[in-house]
Amino acid sequence: MLSIFNGLRDVTLLSVTVRMLLAVVCGGVIGIEREYKRRPAGFRTHILICLGAAMTTLTSQYLYLQMHYYTDMARLGAQVVAGIGFIGAGTIIVTRRQRVKGLTTAAGLWTAAIVGLALGGGFYEGGIFATLLILMAELFFSKLEYRMLENAPEVNLYMEYTDKNCLESVLKLFRELNLKVLNLEITRSTGSEKHNACAIFSLRLNKRCRVEKLLAEIHATEGVMSVEEL
Repeated sequence: MLSIFNGLRDVTLLSVTVRMLLAVVCGGVIGIEREYKRRPAGFRTHILICLGAAMTTLTSQYLYLQMHYYTDMARLGAQVVAGIGFIGAGTIIVTRRQRVKGLTTAAGLWTAAIVGLALGGGFYEGGIFATLLILMAELFFSKLEYRMLENAPEVNLYMEYTDKNCLESVLKLFRELNLKVLNLEITRSTGSEKHNACAIFSLRLNKRCRVEKLLAEIHATEGVMSVEEL
């Protein structure tokens, strides 16, 4: 442990102030990245969650150490870990095109609460280091993830088209490109009166076929109104 924090391990006015300020800073730093990407839970949400979790740990320590209540100091923190799932679930949505969004934001809220618990308990090193790792995962690992997705052997596509002949033309295109259709879901399109139907394809690509090229060829097919990757 770092000796610089030794004087702040006990519950004093100075240590409480430092822990709460660190919770605001760390929660805000995590939330800035989400705010920049216009996610539902952003800057203020992460600050409040991290600060609230820190206050939970501080309250547990105060009741046990100062008020001498014989209670389990970890009980309130355990409720935070479980309860934050309700807030995180509110950021996860399934779009009309069966695309799940908000998982990273929900995970960020959960980890922000854990950081707050750590800082509230005086585990400064763990809280600060966890904040740095969270930022690394959200800022730098996301680029690695996008690069991995570009080379992924399987892809999900959403397509809106006009009639049955168009769908048959697209399936013929898949056969010509030697692509395997893993799953096909056809539904009525409710988002626009012009488009008669939509289809969701799960495809297995080969090494010679790139997603960008495939999307261009599908879009060039007569009757295809729109196509995009899910």
